[in-house]
Amino acid sequence: MDDQEWIGGKHSLLEAMRAGRTMNKIWIAEGAQKHLTQPIIAEAKKHGVIVQFVDKRKLDQMAPGLQHQGVVAQVAPYAYAELEDLLNKAEERGEPPFLLILDEIEDPHNLGSILRTAECTGVHGVIIPKRRSASITATVSKTSAGAVEYVPVTRVTNLAQTMEQLKEAGVWIVGTDVEAQQEMYDSGQVLTGAVAIVIGNENKGMGRLVREKCDVLLKLPMAGRLNSLNASVAAGVIMYEVLRKRRAEG
Repeated sequence: MDDQEWIGGKHSLLEAMRAGRTMNKIWIAEGAQKHLTQPIIAEAKKHGVIVQFVDKRKLDQMAPGLQHQGVVAQVAPYAYAELEDLLNKAEERGEPPFLLILDEIEDPHNLGSILRTAECTGVHGVIIPKRRSASITATVSKTSAGAVEYVPVTRVTNLAQTMEQLKEAGVWIVGTDVEAQQEMYDSGQVLTGAVAIVIGNENKGMGRLVREKCDVLLKLPMAGRLNSLNASVAAGVIMYEVLRKRRAEG
């Protein structure tokens, strides 16, 4: 899978084609339902992508482990963005930057869900480290329900260094941490300006260096006893709080 990737599922395929992702070929299971195949065939025709009908078992062999719903495409590798692209996107929209920094999120389903919520809440881009982190794979693409095509993701060698660059660009770095003193709902104006929210690893939370680079640490209010929300749920809660605060500012 070095220079090729697989995408499965009607929704992911359509979003990828509409977003201009380069597709080499699409395979559809013989006997697949018309409502599934027609939009894909129409879109493929528009983009000049070859479509081939094959036995469903062939699809299972081509993309093992991928829940493809009878449609699979071979695509060019995911194109990661640069840090500047993320900041430029905010500028184009005339909004203060709203970024996410994911400190070693390992589960591709978590990454996919986070991207999906990021797209819904107006996040301009997501930053992930190159090491010990889920990268953009077919599973991530499928879980994100196509959002991966619209939210730029940048992969960086050194998160702490990137955080410094963001600070120089006037971005406030907010870490989420169960040990924090301050609650998210008491964050004042922090979330309405240029902000990058850090979400830590599913089990360990944020790394020490990353935590030290944060300007502010916030905790999510917990009414229950468990103090570890799933990483993608925690990320969703704070993303929506940023959206709410920004809307209130108008």
